[in-house]
Amino acid sequence: MPTERAQVGAEYPAQALDAEPDFAQLNLLGRSPRFLQALALIRKVAACDAIVLIEGETGTGKELAARSIHYLGKRRNAPFIAVNCGSIPDTLIESEFFGHVRGAFTDARESHAGVVAQARAGTLFLDEIEALSPRGQVMLLRFLQDQEYRPLGGPLVRGANVRVICASNANLREMATKKRFRADLLFRVSVLVLQLPALRERPGDAELLAERFISALSAQYGLLPKALDARAREYLGRYDWPGNVRELENFIHREIVLSDGPQISLHSAPVASAHVTDPPPQGAGTMTDEGFRKAKARVIADFERAYVAELLRRSHGNVSLAARLSGKERSRFGKLLKKYALNRGAFANEPEKS
Repeated sequence: MPTERAQVGAEYPAQALDAEPDFAQLNLLGRSPRFLQALALIRKVAACDAIVLIEGETGTGKELAARSIHYLGKRRNAPFIAVNCGSIPDTLIESEFFGHVRGAFTDARESHAGVVAQARAGTLFLDEIEALSPRGQVMLLRFLQDQEYRPLGGPLVRGANVRVICASNANLREMATKKRFRADLLFRVSVLVLQLPALRERPGDAELLAERFISALSAQYGLLPKALDARAREYLGRYDWPGNVRELENFIHREIVLSDGPQISLHSAPVASAHVTDPPPQGAGTMTDEGFRKAKARVIADFERAYVAELLRRSHGNVSLAARLSGKERSRFGKLLKKYALNRGAFANEPEKS
């Protein structure tokens, strides 16, 4: 079941609705002007119940922003249900969203509540909304119009009472222009739009976040807190972090493990370029210099890598969307990424080829 429920007091502290939000306790940390503007907008958005579209590159903290909107709003004591739209098979999407009654289909031995019912009186967070199939987009649009739904196989229409927050790292307007995303659904979900800045657009925040990660990870592993050396601090502000905060956290995690002394140096720093280079040439020999099986395997591997890389460019690093464009399951597409060591974050900002 692609859902997640967080109770107040488990991950996030209770905060009075009229109090000044403690965003650091909500895991949103930063002092840069653009990030502070985003936090101010989060506080305003939390005060109402309108649909919100959160946009931002992969790793910028879109789910954290959605959770903050929920926990700072009037629905804070009700469930927060997170759904990754790219992980739901198209054949199950109606059942996952709206549930089903016993006997609705062959394997429906028991009735099942969908995510809409699970989020009742709370917030339904739809991540990677661009990965919804055309059928899924129509279904969601119909639900958003009147917040009514019918469980699969059920006789009665039910009313919903949920706040909907959507998120995407794709350019939905461009997708709508190219008929890859419904324009009417885009208008419906973008009543309020929250744009999260990339880490490279947040001067000084990388070092601040790194220190927070060092403290948390040191406590997790029972280590004395380590300090960033001068070279590491300079690097944090110079690198463009295509994977944003998630990439920074993974980088600090590796450094905590690999650094032996009291300081963190650059043992596993990512390369300075956010782009993946094309495969190196295979040498001056011709294809017929190899045996048939070896030559065939190499050509197939070259094609697979180039094909997967192009899909990642088209989807700006969105694995779920790339998998759907290829007609493959997300898990099988992910294995190709690992096979050819392709980092989806490296394609997040690349323009589509015309």
